[in-house]
Amino acid sequence: MALASVPKVVLGSLGFAIFWVLAVFPAVPFLPIGRTAGSLLGAMLMVIFRVLSPDQAYAAIDLPILGLLFGTMVVSVYLERADMFKYLGKLLSWKSKGPKDLLCRICLISAISSALFTNDTSCVVLTEFILKIARQHNLPPHPFLLALASSANIGSSATPIGNPQNLVIAVQSKISFGQFLIGVLPAMLVGVVVNASILILMYWKLLSVHKDEEDPKSEVVAEEEVNSHQFSPATMSHFTSMNSQEWNMCLDNASMQNSPQIQTLRNRASPNEGEIFRVPSSIVDSARNSNVSKEGQNEVAEKTREDPNPVKVVEAVDKPRESNRFIVQFSEGRLNYLLGEKWKRLLWKCCVYMITLGMLIAMLLGLNMSWTAITAALALVVLDFKDARPCLEKVSYSLLIFFCGMFITVDGFNKTGIPSAMWEFMEPYSHVDHVTGIAVLALVILVLSNLASNVPTVLLLGGRVAASAAAISAEEEKKAWLILAWVSTIAGNLSLLGSAANLIVCEQARRAPNLAYTLTFWNHLKFGLPSTLIVTAIGLTLIR
Repeated sequence: MALASVPKVVLGSLGFAIFWVLAVFPAVPFLPIGRTAGSLLGAMLMVIFRVLSPDQAYAAIDLPILGLLFGTMVVSVYLERADMFKYLGKLLSWKSKGPKDLLCRICLISAISSALFTNDTSCVVLTEFILKIARQHNLPPHPFLLALASSANIGSSATPIGNPQNLVIAVQSKISFGQFLIGVLPAMLVGVVVNASILILMYWKLLSVHKDEEDPKSEVVAEEEVNSHQFSPATMSHFTSMNSQEWNMCLDNASMQNSPQIQTLRNRASPNEGEIFRVPSSIVDSARNSNVSKEGQNEVAEKTREDPNPVKVVEAVDKPRESNRFIVQFSEGRLNYLLGEKWKRLLWKCCVYMITLGMLIAMLLGLNMSWTAITAALALVVLDFKDARPCLEKVSYSLLIFFCGMFITVDGFNKTGIPSAMWEFMEPYSHVDHVTGIAVLALVILVLSNLASNVPTVLLLGGRVAASAAAISAEEEKKAWLILAWVSTIAGNLSLLGSAANLIVCEQARRAPNLAYTLTFWNHLKFGLPSTLIVTAIGLTLIR
């Protein structure tokens, strides 16, 4: 493709440059408006500068990708309500055998959850769990935070729903969920193992802490906090819906009302009938005759025993009995109600898990991924049988808007002809049927993913890489798409700014109450550079 006119090239490059700066540095001092507004600004400039017409701008928005992204976010919200991520947090500390075992668990759980629920969601919900467990074991948090972020990126490469760039690739390439999974899964599994090994070797001394150095009190506190903490994946805020532990506390309180020990204490505390006949009158008489001698008080007490007031005594006896009967009936009713609600919630959680499993199976069978995700999301909304607004408010609409602006901006930059000219220069050295060609292509994707971010890189290179590979064979075209997915995803581990998952872990750790920890750029780069190069190279040999 030839270059466009000079004004179009200059103005289109300016619009894309503004988008790139705000996407990579959202808090840039001269225009701190953030990524979402930056993408909209870039899209608007493409239309104002007449790089794109308004109709071309609307046509550039890829609705299937937005639908798939929206559906997976809604499903993640309902899975969080169903305590899925709380159970994942429990797995991290269950019968842990030391720091190295804990790090391996984090790598495995982070990778699996990212493949199924997106890497950003996994990082949001697991970061604070990991900080608490690190405190429990008296360990520095940064090896475990690095394990979470890097494994989340590696694990997300295995499925089309693992990260946004895979969504783009799956929709544009029309590769089925099953083919995508089979093609990348071996590389992902080996990559997780290699990544964990690099972490253990780099931080061997820090992870060589004996179990007896742990604080048993902090272990109990941390375990309780891990078991009771919940997050909202879209807003990165705490979520306060009643979970299973709160139901158990309510049931315990209600059942104690009817326990034999409580009834025995009540019987001991309440006086018998004879005492009720004696005590009220003697107390009243002694209060009225405080200056009377002891003998006089005894005479008054004898009179009250001979001539009690039957009406008052009946009231004194019957009222406690009626109140106790009311308490017992109320407690029994509340217990039955809570038991019924607990079973309803358990059934609802099972249905949420079944619908999510059905969504994954449908995708594996080759059904349209966007409509499958949307159908699963709406099925969960109907199953909840209440106003869906609180759950739908947790969807990250700013991310959807960011994608809309990015689609328009990248399409405008493509219209300038600059990406095509650059690819024409690199194409002869980037054929996927040769080892050197794969290495050059991987290097180009790696550099662009860290300069322009992974999703814009996929949008810029995807069609060109696939067209070049299609000239060789259909199998090579599929391989080219999978290489693009693998390298653009693993490239996110190179630096702290390489992927949104890294930034989420960094920000969540920095803002965690009473557990704040700052993961520095250099700490990440010291591990990220060797890990990215080694994992990428090994994975490329396993992609088919």
